[in-house]
Amino acid sequence: MPVKNRVAEMSETITEWRRDFHEHPEVMYDVHRTAGIVAKKLKEFGCDEIVEGIGKTGVVGVIKGQSNASSRVIALRADMDALPMTEITGLPYASKIKGAMHACGHDGHTAMLLGAAQYLAETRNFDGTVVLLFQPAEEGGAGGLEMVKDGVMDRWQVDEVYGLHNYPGLPVGEFAIRSGALMASADQFEIEITGKGGHAAEPHQAVDTTLASAQIVVALQSVVSRNVQAIRPAVLSITSFHTESNTFNVIPQTAYIRGTVRCFDSHTRDLMEHRLNEIVDLTARTYGAKANVKYERGYPPTINHPEQTQFAIEAALAVGTRVNSDTDPVMPAEDFSYMLEARPGAYIFLGNGDTAMCHHPAYDFTDEAAPFGTSYFVELVEKRLSS
Repeated sequence: MPVKNRVAEMSETITEWRRDFHEHPEVMYDVHRTAGIVAKKLKEFGCDEIVEGIGKTGVVGVIKGQSNASSRVIALRADMDALPMTEITGLPYASKIKGAMHACGHDGHTAMLLGAAQYLAETRNFDGTVVLLFQPAEEGGAGGLEMVKDGVMDRWQVDEVYGLHNYPGLPVGEFAIRSGALMASADQFEIEITGKGGHAAEPHQAVDTTLASAQIVVALQSVVSRNVQAIRPAVLSITSFHTESNTFNVIPQTAYIRGTVRCFDSHTRDLMEHRLNEIVDLTARTYGAKANVKYERGYPPTINHPEQTQFAIEAALAVGTRVNSDTDPVMPAEDFSYMLEARPGAYIFLGNGDTAMCHHPAYDFTDEAAPFGTSYFVELVEKRLSS
């Protein structure tokens, strides 16, 4: 087994932590129980500094190496929050909180970083400082941005930052990463189309918002295929389309469309926003309607830095069974992107095996993957901060 021996010895304990977090999921910034346990464990491990309430409910732990010769500081990040959904796994440690579950494996991420914290605090076999970032609200709350805005990088003089995420479908023990764009940006839009309501039997007396909206939905599908350069991936998905009417004989006054846009670079992101606004406006006017667009930019693309990506690959090779160092980028988004905008670093995927996909009610983090993730964090520190 390529994982570190001490980590292998700790695996049952890491599993216990993970399953406890799984039973007690907390959503967004309301991670008080989880953060409290993290802070308590870090104190028990003998961390040199523990600060709570960073980024609202985040926790920061600091561990200094045996030698003070180097001033280099590496940050390791794990997200703590769950999702507002109902679990259907039927597991003995299934969620006890109605309407909340760890459907993305953040329970595993937190447990793995706690394992790394215990190991590093025990051994301190590195030259420099490790800053542990336990973050709230990755799932839509931009907790990573809040921690950056709260000064986490400057306060602890962080030089580089690293994170990981489990990946269903990738075998346990394997890692996947790439330099450059690994995950997409996540923008969202809401469109309100206003016409003139009327009797369905007399459409000539009305301005049909349903017709105008349907044409907008169809027209927006041309943005990626006809405006975005073929070698630049992008996605525009309509996820909601409804009117204010639920009656058979009424042409509604107003209709509503919602959706998301995903890109990997700022040029494509700008283009998508511009063309969406333009097409919606012109198409609505073609049918005599008016449109109002609310376009909100969410998480930026997750962009791995080349030098730090190579360090991550070397650490993963030392503890994993295989590393795909040029994996395909994926369209989901991740607010670790804000940390990578603040400091050089890298984000890596860790195999979760043949499980349900993330955000599925039958998903569960694979405990056998934890020793690989914990060993990766440790290896990264010991090699990057070697004497």
